[in-house]
Amino acid sequence: MTERQARGLFRGAAIYGLAMLLPLYFLEPQVAAPAAALDRPEYYYGFVGAAAAWQLVYWTIGDDPLRYRAFMLLGVVAKLSFWIPCAVLWTGARTGAATFALSCGDLALAVAFLIAWRSLRPGD
Repeated sequence: MTERQARGLFRGAAIYGLAMLLPLYFLEPQVAAPAAALDRPEYYYGFVGAAAAWQLVYWTIGDDPLRYRAFMLLGVVAKLSFWIPCAVLWTGARTGAATFALSCGDLALAVAFLIAWRSLRPGD
């Protein structure tokens, strides 16, 4: 993967992530409360805010992939931190197939981030 491709990957991931996350600020009654009998909405909004902040990290990595190469591995961890629990929950029939399928986008991004990290070596 070239630096230009990595730039596009991380910028695209940031845009995709924000497009997925920002509507959640307006969907708490439909998404969180019925699913979890949420009586502490700050957990829901805290999750959405933290996840949205990571999209800004991806945007920053996309600005200069070589400079921020070390953060790419943290991006892999962030993406797997959603996919792994979804996979475990799905295999235990504790989440739906649609949620698991949606999480597979994070798995794809985790793999792409890892490829970018391995491809871009300082001094190459």
